[in-house]
Amino acid sequence: MKIAVLFGGKSGEHEVSITSATSVVRHINDNIHEIILIAITKNGVWYLQDNKQIKAIKEDETAKFKIEESLEKRISLVPGGGTKNGIACNGESLEIDIVLPILHGTFGEDGHLQGLLEMADIPYCGCGTMASALTMDKEKTKQVWEAAELNVVPYITMCKPGRKEDDEFDEYADSAEEYFGYPMFVKPCCAGSSVGANRAENRIELQAAVKEAFKWDEKIIIEECLQAREIECAVTGNISATCEDSEITAYSVGEIAPKHGFYDYDTKYNDPDGAELIIPAKLDNKTMQEIQGLAGTAFGVLGCSGLARVDFFIDKTDGEIYLNEINTLPGFTSISMFPKLCENAGLKYSDLIELILKLGIERYNFRKALKTSR
Repeated sequence: MKIAVLFGGKSGEHEVSITSATSVVRHINDNIHEIILIAITKNGVWYLQDNKQIKAIKEDETAKFKIEESLEKRISLVPGGGTKNGIACNGESLEIDIVLPILHGTFGEDGHLQGLLEMADIPYCGCGTMASALTMDKEKTKQVWEAAELNVVPYITMCKPGRKEDDEFDEYADSAEEYFGYPMFVKPCCAGSSVGANRAENRIELQAAVKEAFKWDEKIIIEECLQAREIECAVTGNISATCEDSEITAYSVGEIAPKHGFYDYDTKYNDPDGAELIIPAKLDNKTMQEIQGLAGTAFGVLGCSGLARVDFFIDKTDGEIYLNEINTLPGFTSISMFPKLCENAGLKYSDLIELILKLGIERYNFRKALKTSR
């Protein structure tokens, strides 16, 4: 199979994507697959990469992909081109079987890329356009879960369009203090991996956190800070399951135990000692099964396909379980929770990649058979 691996991206998680893609490619069996590397710069320009980088990262465990920019290696997409003519480099078509996006955050897992690949008629791994866009928006995700009577962390949202600086801050701060009290969390609605997220202990910190979050998105979310355990569950499958492998499956449940405050961006990706990953989580069987069931339900009601990591909180005071977020292109670095959860359940990293590729092809074929005209 010819696999186009996309990495980098116009996102605050650009560097994480490069690290994840390096790890993924190390585990792709290049005896049965041909890997085509396509890097996306921070400005959103796509470039074909030299495959010598694959040999380099497989020979050196400390090496990472580097983005090489060259005008003659610039990539273009052709609407309706399909697997033979949908992707071109310097005017010449690149024949591929499927795109494996290892992109996090904006322009990678928020539906933009997925819509582009749909228009080009190219198979790809992971969620479709609608589910990708929906799950990237923390507010909309919570609203769908609430409609399905799933328990979510209490929240309020603020929107930037049309508001003058600080015009409505006091009103929202009053509401947040009344509903939640301090501390509370402030996050951009459509940014992943805790980018732009901060914890506020008082009104001055709240105002600073709101300003920071608005640098990353036009809509932000303010959440109650629970005294809770952070729990995660890996899920794979297709909602349009046509074989046993594509049924929605929840794997092991793990716990994140941050060692320095909350589980922020640096703790997730830059500090190998920033948090302890407890796999499996120290939970009784009943709670473990409940979380796995909720993870599968949360995945299904959002219309997800391929893969996702579903994040939960368990309140330390009363044991209540809350859905927190869902990540449809979770991290694949050497310290990432998603592949570790799957491996703990018996699905090796290399086999996980094969499953994700299979699910992408299956979803493409299923949708290809649907009617688009009379």
